Amino acid sequence: MGYNHGHSHRRRGSSSFFVHDPELVFGELKLKEGDLFLDLGCGVGDYSLQAAKIVGVSGLVYALDIREELLDGLAEEADLQGLKNIRTKVSDINSPLAITDNCIDVCFIATVLHLFNLNEDGKILFNEIHRVLKPDGRLAIIECKKEDLPFGPPIHLRNSPEELEAAIIPYGFEKFSYVNLGYNYMIQFDVKC
Repeated sequence: MGYNHGHSHRRRGSSSFFVHDPELVFGELKLKEGDLFLDLGCGVGDYSLQAAKIVGVSGLVYALDIREELLDGLAEEADLQGLKNIRTKVSDINSPLAITDNCIDVCFIATVLHLFNLNEDGKILFNEIHRVLKPDGRLAIIECKKEDLPFGPPIHLRNSPEELEAAIIPYGFEKFSYVNLGYNYMIQFDVKC
């Protein structure tokens, strides 16, 4: 499956989408037609656009970000690509989410969590994610490796996979996957029964 690199680079805002192999990321996410995908802190929406193509007309993508101008750009890009299954919402992901209980197949957060204090902010965020996920739903997180690199957030703001796992497990999740993405990594959790 090829990925369209066309319009994405013309939009404002940064994205981690092309820092690593999108085919590897989406291969690991195992999205299927009809799935509901929640992109928290979606930014310019590169992941949302790709997810919308995979879940198809019977699926839905909720793209949430606090920056309305980025969501406007995403909506415009979705229209250009003929995608009608993306719902953008201005939302602070550190507040209750305007999403129905137990409806999301995959909740996705890419290079956002370094902006939060997981010990303080995690309670609302991870409880809300747990609430909106289906019983067999998954939480997938991409973060920058905790290494001193010439780009990305300062090292003291980065979260190691172990730190993320320690912050998330208490909210009813269980880690089932770790993937090395080069400069970044992806860690996935499922809802613990």
